[in-house]
Amino acid sequence: MNHLDELENISIHLLREAYASFKNLGMLWSMGKDSTVLLWLTRKAFFGHVPFPLIHIDTKFKIPEMIAYRDQLVQDWHLPMIVGINEAALTAKATYPDGNVDRLTCCKVLKTEALTNTINGKGIRYRYNHNTNEYERELNPEPFYGIIAGARADEEGSRSKERYFSPRDVRNEWDIGDQPPEFWNQFKTDFAPGTNVRIHPLLDWTELNIWEYIESEKIPTVSLYYNHGDGKRYRSLGCYPCTLPVDSEASTVSQIVEELRLGKFSKIAERSGRAQDAEDGGGLETLRREGYM
Repeated sequence: MNHLDELENISIHLLREAYASFKNLGMLWSMGKDSTVLLWLTRKAFFGHVPFPLIHIDTKFKIPEMIAYRDQLVQDWHLPMIVGINEAALTAKATYPDGNVDRLTCCKVLKTEALTNTINGKGIRYRYNHNTNEYERELNPEPFYGIIAGARADEEGSRSKERYFSPRDVRNEWDIGDQPPEFWNQFKTDFAPGTNVRIHPLLDWTELNIWEYIESEKIPTVSLYYNHGDGKRYRSLGCYPCTLPVDSEASTVSQIVEELRLGKFSKIAERSGRAQDAEDGGGLETLRREGYM
């Protein structure tokens, strides 16, 4: 059994443990490489079935290919998909692209607030109807008590402080100093009422591991990750006004793997193209303490 097999086995164990331990479980899917690997692992863990809803927080400023990719896989794999939106902020144009707030405030309203309200059942949620092939407004949505996410400890500083099972309070806020100890394969899954728990099955994966696994499993991804002839590709995906590509000639998965193995980006942060990180002092700790993904 190689290292990827070991990582896969741990992640599948954590997914099954989460499913057995939490009522009203959901999984965040951003259509990026990490959460798509997480989706692939979920289908493996449950024999081709996804037994809980996928959740996408739609800011309405995602790169169009990401939305097309989402909806294609939802149909092809018959995925249970929920989309959460902060429609009030969008209607009021309280966004960075509209020129009315800074990037961090935009992330807070379009991502953090939308996620918090989607989790607690108070926000506007749309569920994909496979009979009509349309997203339909959910009436009286129930809250989620467990949220599976594709965070990796090596991606940026605040994520390295997470646990596999990481509690948030009733306001979806994260107290970094109040995290349960996790020894070897012993995990705390019993939390006080009102606690929302984030589950991180990919916590010990690296960027290289993710791409090695994508190559090994032949997982379909958006083409934004590959160079199409202009010497640029995306390394991390977000909203198009705040996300920039990196210089790279890699046009295939194997070429990305080779770049990473040779250390091409060893001194360049994976999220260096994400402008909101820079505005948050080079990390995401402020946003994540408040409930950001």
